[in-house]
Amino acid sequence: MKQLQGRTALVTGASGGLGRVVARALAREGVAVAVSGRREDRLAEVVGELRALGVRAEAVPADLNRLGELDSLVERAEAAVGPLDLLVNNAGVENVSAFTRLEPGELTAMVDVNLTAPLLLTRRVVPGMLGRGRGHVVFISSLAAKIGPAYCAPYAATKAGLIGLTQSLRAEYAGSPVGFSVVCPGFIAGDGMYQRMTERGIRAGRITGETSTDKVAAAVIRAIQRDRPEIVESGAPIRPLLALAQIAPGLVERAAARFGATAMFRRLSEDRGRVEPEG
Repeated sequence: MKQLQGRTALVTGASGGLGRVVARALAREGVAVAVSGRREDRLAEVVGELRALGVRAEAVPADLNRLGELDSLVERAEAAVGPLDLLVNNAGVENVSAFTRLEPGELTAMVDVNLTAPLLLTRRVVPGMLGRGRGHVVFISSLAAKIGPAYCAPYAATKAGLIGLTQSLRAEYAGSPVGFSVVCPGFIAGDGMYQRMTERGIRAGRITGETSTDKVAAAVIRAIQRDRPEIVESGAPIRPLLALAQIAPGLVERAAARFGATAMFRRLSEDRGRVEPEG
């Protein structure tokens, strides 16, 4: 979908952080955007920003933990901006903790928001996209899905699920007018869990580097326009290491230990660090 002018989109987790920046990037391309999140006051601010860019924008508040309400979320989004051409599954929950310290409810909540909700929303929008002959779905995963850092087990697992989901959907719908992409950001400076880390003096190592919300949002636009299967945006040339890890997985473990990644997340886990992008 190279031409985005006049298209419509739903962005989840759009009341702050990355989702807000992705919504703005789409608006600059001329896309009408329905923004979803739990904080209606923040969504109202985002809508104002998007309308100032000259596009139609509406808020569709939702809590993605309430899986039974996802059909109505799509219905409200389409009532607000029209039949959806684009879906950006951005909302997610990060929780850095020792695995056994997480309560069962915390584990299932992360699965619901990070993986089940994107599955259900995508299932809901794809038939309409196929019928109209156009559409693209983007999943926001994470570099954690590629390297599985310590103290991030449920987060890494659910984000890895989005990569597998994208690959399967691309195979199933190959040759159709609907595309699927996954974007895997690394540490995003000034946003989310990494912001909490930097406030404690914990910085990413030179292997992973750090990126920005603007760069990740640009990757989302690029993924849609070029139908890219996967984009890793980490601020560092990490793809060669990821490719090598497929051949020798132990290299990632040794590299993480050598450059302090495990110790970094251990320190953050002491605070039970949790960030919930509004979804």
